[in-house]
Amino acid sequence: MMKRSFQSLTAILAATSALGWGVASAASTEVADPTAAVEHQGHLVVLTKFGMQRLAPYFEALAQQYEEMHPGVTVELIQEDDDSIKGKTKTLVASNSVPDIYFSWTGTWGGNFIRGKRAVDLTPVVGPGSEWGKTFAPAAVDAFVYDGKNYGIPLYLDAKFMGYSKTIFADLGLEEPEDLDAMLNACDTIKDAGITPISFGNKEAWPGIHYIGQLLAYNVPREVLEQDFDPATAEYSHPGYVAALEQFGQILNRCTIGAGVNGVSYQNAIQDLSDGRSAMYYQEIIEFDNAASASTKLSPQDFGFFALPAPADAAGDPDALEGAPEGYMISSASSNVPLALDFMKFVTSQDNAKVLSSPPYGQPSAVVGGSDAAQMSPAVVEGLQSIADASYLMQWLDTVNHPRVAAAWLSNLQAFIGGNMSAEDVVTEVREAAAAAS
Repeated sequence: MMKRSFQSLTAILAATSALGWGVASAASTEVADPTAAVEHQGHLVVLTKFGMQRLAPYFEALAQQYEEMHPGVTVELIQEDDDSIKGKTKTLVASNSVPDIYFSWTGTWGGNFIRGKRAVDLTPVVGPGSEWGKTFAPAAVDAFVYDGKNYGIPLYLDAKFMGYSKTIFADLGLEEPEDLDAMLNACDTIKDAGITPISFGNKEAWPGIHYIGQLLAYNVPREVLEQDFDPATAEYSHPGYVAALEQFGQILNRCTIGAGVNGVSYQNAIQDLSDGRSAMYYQEIIEFDNAASASTKLSPQDFGFFALPAPADAAGDPDALEGAPEGYMISSASSNVPLALDFMKFVTSQDNAKVLSSPPYGQPSAVVGGSDAAQMSPAVVEGLQSIADASYLMQWLDTVNHPRVAAAWLSNLQAFIGGNMSAEDVVTEVREAAAAAS
């Protein structure tokens, strides 16, 4: 889940919190009717997170195909990228111009739409026992359940892994590390060879909290984390918070260029891995086909990955993995909900899901049977299995938390990376943000 620059995102989160997402065009939550007739007439507006050059053709092709199938329908795409989606969403919410279909993360981010009555209750069409719902991986559908009701249509699965160059590892006699200390030692070896161990760009602020999210899953028990996600019950008193930050500090000092990462973009960081200037880059599975392709120095055959290793004495869950499905909601203000649902059923057909899962997109579909191993990159296939084997998916800190808390993580972690704040002070600031949000 990639987002805008730190300065912009902090402002967006704060403004979103102030807005409350509550001034909705609809007076009450609309419930989807599975028996409603679909009239293939009208105009649909779709807000996607596929604005990157590599991804944009996916929805463009689907929109064109759907229009050709139904000449009375026009589909307008608002294609945002990983940096701009939150800003665009905030603008649309503020102006009561939420599109018919719009991208959403899980967690508190999606919950904001529901509390503001901006999302259609999709339980009758995608919930338990529904025909459409059965076409998705159950866990992906469940991730969009709020107060026992379904509000999201999952599109793809996502999780975070450390991608690496097999050639660099082999040349230096390194193997995939089994714990955090082993990875830190590998970083020392790589650095001694004159290669950047881990390329890391934190100019946008969110890459740093991805590290912390995974380390928190290792250092803080799940029940404590989930208690602290809710400002009403949050305490942030477990020692694992400070431990995770201190471990992150070791990664910064031994594996990266240090405080300078705050001036490097995530795109430049992944390019360093692709071009062979670094040995590793912490990335999402949806980036695998971008990091290593026919057009990059790092070939798909030379690309390897492993979960960020857990510390040997982890107090949390060493088998947890940071990640969450991502998907789409239907606006309660839409004038043609049946048509919007019909379009999303087309988008999530098994054939279209297989296209999404395969290069050049490499977005592993949440549709059952939507991943054809014969057409997909081997790394993406293996990554999907790792997601399936994970004991728990730790959601992104800046979408699972209240906006105030998310902003506190973003700003204070960037200060920590810059050497201007201690681990204890970061936790204190996050704790105070949770108290203010309760």
